[in-house]
Amino acid sequence: MAVVEKKYITVEELKEHNKPEDLWISIHGKVYNVTYWKKEHPGGDIPLLNLGGQDVTDAFIAYHPGTAWQYLDKFFTGHYLKDHNFSDVSKDYRKLVFEFNKMGLFDKKGHGVVYVFCLVAFLFAVVLYGVLCCESILVHMLCGGLLGFLWMQSAYVGHDSGHYQTMSTPFYNNFAQILTGNCLTGISIAWWKWTHNAHHIAVNSLDYDPDLQHIPVFAVSSQLFNNITSYFYGRKLEFDAFARFMVSYQHWTFYPVVIVARVNLYVQTFLLLFSKRKVPNRAMNIMGILVFWTWFPLLVLCLPSWTERVMFVLASFTVTSIQHIQFCLNHFSADVYMGLPTGNDWFEKQTKGTIDISCSSWMDWFHGGLQFQLEHHLFPRLPRCQLRTVSPFAIELCKKHNLPYRSLSFLEANVATIKTLRTAALQARDLSNPVPKNLLWEAVNTHG
Repeated sequence: MAVVEKKYITVEELKEHNKPEDLWISIHGKVYNVTYWKKEHPGGDIPLLNLGGQDVTDAFIAYHPGTAWQYLDKFFTGHYLKDHNFSDVSKDYRKLVFEFNKMGLFDKKGHGVVYVFCLVAFLFAVVLYGVLCCESILVHMLCGGLLGFLWMQSAYVGHDSGHYQTMSTPFYNNFAQILTGNCLTGISIAWWKWTHNAHHIAVNSLDYDPDLQHIPVFAVSSQLFNNITSYFYGRKLEFDAFARFMVSYQHWTFYPVVIVARVNLYVQTFLLLFSKRKVPNRAMNIMGILVFWTWFPLLVLCLPSWTERVMFVLASFTVTSIQHIQFCLNHFSADVYMGLPTGNDWFEKQTKGTIDISCSSWMDWFHGGLQFQLEHHLFPRLPRCQLRTVSPFAIELCKKHNLPYRSLSFLEANVATIKTLRTAALQARDLSNPVPKNLLWEAVNTHG
């Protein structure tokens, strides 16, 4: 029987295959052509486009269960990576994922989702009763706050079901996503997946991570003053006169803007769902959004006056803004960079771009597991009930390789975020270069 000689390509040759029409990746030294698969990829095409032309072993291990390996062979090019090597931290990270698999941590999901669904159902019933059956303004405002809290908890379930299968079958998992995202919060799970997957792959990259691209309202780094190109949105982030004015006072406007920022998420949901871009399960997403925009306006209109209606909506937005603030605390004051992470520094980029929020175990339900932000970024398929369990392992791994592990209290993280925003604000005021024309539409077009 003849022995087939292996064909090899170099790392530099692999880098040449990084275009949408010619997209190759390497996993464990084997080279795969994913040019046509990118449009069918369940995680969207952005992760593949961002990591094309390089080794993606760590990212693949992080985001895919063991069952995904069986589908790789049909994309195999027949080539192997000649000078394939990986860092010591990647080696230890892969061992850790293997150990967690052996321990069954990825499969032990607990009953947290059931408890949250029960809580959400109870809160929804209380809100309906308070609005429809009570006449007290105080009760109505309390119900608005409870609705905001309901949105927070519902979003956590949507987040969990987007990262791993929380329900018994994929169908019910997708149903849970549409219910908790589109129907209850009005924010499309399709929009969330589109932006969130890009965020995870290139966390805190100024030009690739959409969660840092908030020009003209916020800027976490003076590098955003250079009209950089967003590779996620495919356009320039113009730092014009309006953006300079807004950024110059961002440490004062941060909390007020975050309270009403939810309106922008509603807008972005509609822009995506009714765009020409390919959207998975578009019809279901649109139906879910229509459910929200049926019950929510009707509920608000049941209040006796426009004053109470506005106060009710603001109360709900104010409470749920706590969650939006938390998202910012996890990354705004962490390290930023330009470009994409490579196969050998993906782990390092996750640690440097992420901050944990320290809290007691009895507060885990309130933060939805996202207080363990680094652990979540390193092991995104891990159920939230296991994040506290694996935290000591992540700390030890960071310590071994002299990588940062930052864990701040909620108050400390707020202070660090405001300091970061203030630093950038003062730098924006000191700039002497002229700015381009005022593009107010950027405020609407800042997706997310």
